[in-house]
Amino acid sequence: MNEIRFRLEISAQEYLKYYQGDVDSVQVTIASGQTIQFPASALQKHVSQNGVSGSFRIIFDDNNKMISLERIAY
Repeated sequence: MNEIRFRLEISAQEYLKYYQGDVDSVQVTIASGQTIQFPASALQKHVSQNGVSGSFRIIFDDNNKMISLERIAY
């Protein structure tokens, strides 16, 4: 299994694009310069009235399929 950690800041206004289905995936560039992409729906449980903010961890299986996304800090 692989794990990637990153910081994410999406305003409530910006998140509306994901919520309304205009955008279906999130792309993040991590500290190493690697870019990852995951379904925007994975963020739903982390949305507040201010949007999405915090440090997150994605766990992937050996085929790079996302197993989970969790907030590890605000």
